[in-house]
Amino acid sequence: MARRKRGTPVDGWLIVDKPEGVTSTQVVGRARWAFNAAKAGHAGTLDPLATGLLAVAFGEATKTVPYAQHGLKTYRFTARWGEATTTDDREGEICERSDRRPDRAAIEAVLAGFIGEIMQRPPIFSAIKVDGARAYDLARRGDDVTLAARPIHVERLTLLETPNPDTAIFEMVCGKGGYVRSMARDLGGSLGTCAHVTALRRLASGGFTLDGAAAFADLETFRDDAGANARLLPVSAGLSGLRRVEVDATTAQRIGAGDTAAAPYLDAPAYWVSLAGAPVAILGAENGVARIRRVFRFA
Repeated sequence: MARRKRGTPVDGWLIVDKPEGVTSTQVVGRARWAFNAAKAGHAGTLDPLATGLLAVAFGEATKTVPYAQHGLKTYRFTARWGEATTTDDREGEICERSDRRPDRAAIEAVLAGFIGEIMQRPPIFSAIKVDGARAYDLARRGDDVTLAARPIHVERLTLLETPNPDTAIFEMVCGKGGYVRSMARDLGGSLGTCAHVTALRRLASGGFTLDGAAAFADLETFRDDAGANARLLPVSAGLSGLRRVEVDATTAQRIGAGDTAAAPYLDAPAYWVSLAGAPVAILGAENGVARIRRVFRFA
């Protein structure tokens, strides 16, 4: 006997302003409960210490998560000089100290070296898999974890203010795979000291911003609010970074049925087709022909 799915079909995106001390999984769980949604996920984990933008995907929007995650992300963070921690943030134990405190001129002098295509070593307390296990699980049980540096793209890194000799506040715009905790650690090292993150807030991710974001505490009220669905962004919001091709109803039906011959071709690794703005499918060029990657439920 087939297992009955719990919840109702809800499609779209909800932007939540995650508070400190709450996990991304907890936000998704609360949002799914609030909308009684059958399926939900998110585009990009935030550590419990971090606050700010968490994009929650419902139903058909979950198919766009891999594409939504590829957009640039904007973070504001505070680095504390003179102390390194095991987690590269204030939740870890202090493992190194330094008496050196860089001034504003010294900090600004090194920023250019952290912009563009750079190599960055992820924190050992991260979700990266090592021989099938999460790095943070290995680190917590005391294993010697070594993660190789990886290429990342940093669009912008700006020093906003230096409230006191011990701290500096930055804003960073980076691509997928960039770690703010690693950036603070490496900035400290380049300045002849050590550092860790004490505060972190995500301001934007891809096409999503905090404008109109729902507060986590307010999700409780959505459960009994008939107008809560008006807070949802369309499924297509997760595809803002891809090119779009509009098709007619006949072509849409053929593509929805898996007819590759009907799919329009663009020389791009990923693009999407729509019917009157509603996503029909995600396509990708492969050996000079269009391939159907994902198909959406559409009217």
